[in-house]
Amino acid sequence: MIRINQLKLPIDHTREDLAHKISKELKIPEHNIKKIQIVKQSVDARKKDHILYIYTVDVGADKENQIMKKLKNPQISSAPLNKYRLPEYGSQTLAFPPVIIGDGPAGLFCGLILAREGYCPIILERGEAADVRRKKAEAFWMGEKLDLNSNVQFGEGGAGTFSDGKLNTLVKDPVQRNRKVLELLVEFGADPSVLYVNKPHIGTDVLGNIVSSMRQEIIRLGGEVRFSSQVTDFHIEKGRLTALEINGAERLNLEAAVLAIGHSARDTFEVLEKRGVPMEQKSFAVGLRIQHPQTMIDISQYGPGNSKILGPASYKVTYQSRGGRGVYSFCMCPGGYVINASSEEGRLAVNGMSYHARDGRNANSAIIVTVTPEDFEGTGPLAGVAFQRKLEAAAFSYGKGKIPIQLYGDFQANKESREFGDIAPEFKGAYTFSNLKEMLPPYIGEAFIEGMEDFGRKIQGFNRKDAILAGVESRTSSPVRIPRNEFYESQIKGLFPCGEGAGYAGGITSAAMDGLRIAEEICRRYRPLK
Repeated sequence: MIRINQLKLPIDHTREDLAHKISKELKIPEHNIKKIQIVKQSVDARKKDHILYIYTVDVGADKENQIMKKLKNPQISSAPLNKYRLPEYGSQTLAFPPVIIGDGPAGLFCGLILAREGYCPIILERGEAADVRRKKAEAFWMGEKLDLNSNVQFGEGGAGTFSDGKLNTLVKDPVQRNRKVLELLVEFGADPSVLYVNKPHIGTDVLGNIVSSMRQEIIRLGGEVRFSSQVTDFHIEKGRLTALEINGAERLNLEAAVLAIGHSARDTFEVLEKRGVPMEQKSFAVGLRIQHPQTMIDISQYGPGNSKILGPASYKVTYQSRGGRGVYSFCMCPGGYVINASSEEGRLAVNGMSYHARDGRNANSAIIVTVTPEDFEGTGPLAGVAFQRKLEAAAFSYGKGKIPIQLYGDFQANKESREFGDIAPEFKGAYTFSNLKEMLPPYIGEAFIEGMEDFGRKIQGFNRKDAILAGVESRTSSPVRIPRNEFYESQIKGLFPCGEGAGYAGGITSAAMDGLRIAEEICRRYRPLK
C-alpha cells in the first residue's frame, strides 16, 4: 500500500472529497483506488476561519510500484508493514497458571493475551465487576457509605473505567503495542474511529461494557477472573515469590505473578514493603480540578459554530513556575463531570469523568503542580503515599466529608466562596464551599495561580473569577516505583511489576501496553499450559 502524509481537507468534507484528493496526490484516476485506510486524523485549528483535518492514509491501488516511481513527493512513501507480533514460546514449564494481581488496563490486557495464547491466567481483583462497582459508585455519590474495595479506584477495568476513557499516549511504539491495544478495544466494542483520531476516547459508559466483554473472553478461553479477591500477603522464599494469600485466608501457589495493582492500592504497597520487595519514591503531581463552560472552550479552540462538526473541544496547557515547578492540565474531560473518587475512609480525592457523548455543560480538567521526593516528609519508599494521604485528609476535613470547592477568584483572595457565578456546577457526589487555598501547601497554591494566569493568556476566560475549583486531585500517577530488570522482573524472582501502580505507565493506553509487554515476557519464558 501507499502511505500519504499531511493530506489536508476542510472539516466538512465528504468521503468522495477524500478519494478525489488522494487521486490528485497520486496522479491516478479514482477508479484505480481499491482501498483507503485512515491511519491518523488530526485537526489544524490555527486559523479559526479555515480549520482543516490533516490525514495520514494508506491507499491500495493498481500498479503501486509504478505509481511510486513517478512521484517525487516527500509526503508519499510505501506503507510500513510492521505489525504487532508475540515472541516464540519459551521452553520452561509452568506448574501453575500465571497469576495477575489487578484487573485494570495493565492486568486485563496482559490476561487477554495470555488467555489467547493458552496460558489460562488467573486474574485476582479486590473490587467487583464493572456493572456492580458502577452501582456502588453511584450509591456513594448519592450519600451511601463508601465501599473500600469496590469504588472509583478499585474494580473491573481499574480507575480508568471512571474517566473519559482517553486513549492518547506519548509512549514511543516501534513494535505496534499501541495499535494492538486499540485494535483489541475495537474488537470488544469501541468505535473504529479510535484507531485513527488524534485524541481518541471511549467514554466511561461504553468502557465498562468493553472490559466486561474482555473478561468473558478470558473465561471462555480457560482463564479465571476472581472478584472480591484481595491479595493480603506475599509468600517469599529464598528471594522467590512462591504463593499469595487472598483475603487473609486462601493460599494460592504460583511461579509467576504480574503485579498490576494500580496507583491507589496503598495497603498492598505496605505489605510489599513489609515483605522486602524493593520500592522507591517517585515524583508525581497534585492540584485541583477546574470547571469552565464547554461552549467557552469550544469557541476558544475552534471558533464559533465549528464544534457542531468537530465535537466538544479539549485543551492541553503547560507552564513552568518561577520556582521551577511544572504546572499543567491533566485528564481533560470535555462535557464531563467532577467526581468524588475516594477510596479510603476519612480521605477525599477527586477525578474527572465524561460519557461517550461528552454532552455535559462543562469542561473540566485537573490543573496540577509537580512534587518531588524533596517535598515529602520522610525517606521511606512510601513517603509519597503519606504525602497524598495528608492532602486527602485535609480535603475531607475542609469539605466535612463532601467535595470542597471554591471559585478561582476567591482562591486568589484566600477566602471561602459563598455562591456560584455564571457557571453551573457539574458534580458526581455532594460538595460544599470551602477555602482550597488554605488547604494546600503554599508552594502548590502559588504555582497554581501562576499557571492559571498564564493559561488565561492562552485560552480566553480560562482564569475567569467564577471558574469552579474542587480538590484534591492527588491520584495523577503512582507515588511509588517498583524496580524491575531488563526482563521486567523484580529483584524478587517470579514477580513482574506492571502498569501504572508499579510506576511504568500514565493512563489507560500506556498501562495496557505495559500489560502486553509483560505478557510477551511470560510467553518468551514459558510454554503454554494448553
